Amino acid sequence: MIRVLVADDEPLIRAGIRMILTSADDIDVVAEARDGREAVETARGTPVDVALLDIQMPVMDGLTALAEMGRATPRVRVLILTTFGERDNVLRALGHGSAGFLLKDSAPQELIQAVRAAAAGNAYLSPAATRHVVDTLASPAATVRGEEARRRLAGLTAREREVLSLLGEGLSNADAGARLHMSEATVKTYVSRILTKLDCDNRVQAALLARDAGLEPSAG
Repeated sequence: MIRVLVADDEPLIRAGIRMILTSADDIDVVAEARDGREAVETARGTPVDVALLDIQMPVMDGLTALAEMGRATPRVRVLILTTFGERDNVLRALGHGSAGFLLKDSAPQELIQAVRAAAAGNAYLSPAATRHVVDTLASPAATVRGEEARRRLAGLTAREREVLSLLGEGLSNADAGARLHMSEATVKTYVSRILTKLDCDNRVQAALLARDAGLEPSAG
């Protein structure tokens, strides 16, 4: 079972999310929190695989809680859930190590899919959030980011660059392995090595670096 923590200051929102997630046979909502501080403390004391954090919460907002959980409970994969789709929120969430970003008007099945992806170690961005990221990558600042990303990728081997290019496509370890004719375990080893070399906390950050650097997907 995927153990989930839901943090939102609105009881009805928490109840709705719980109802959606527990409709899936492989997901169990094991804890709830009313604010970011309570979410961090709950994650410390409760076995949790995935945390859904609202951005706008009292005491401590979701983005601050995300950063705190990254330090206190790095085992927990965090999805940011919000009604606000501003570009800065998306990029700040990814920069703090979020496993994904969802808008509250996402379809129920999308929420379930995102939790499963996060629990599997993959990244998930809602289509709306993806548009914000793409828009930002196309901005003038992308030139500076591209130069920095290419500098960081310079130390990767050819095979590591192939694997990274598939992370940039959003592929799972299994799918990347099938594309490159490698086992899932081998891809996982490569991903760990890539994250260490690039000084990235997670796959999302590495994928964004690949996009910034203009790394082309492998033809397989």
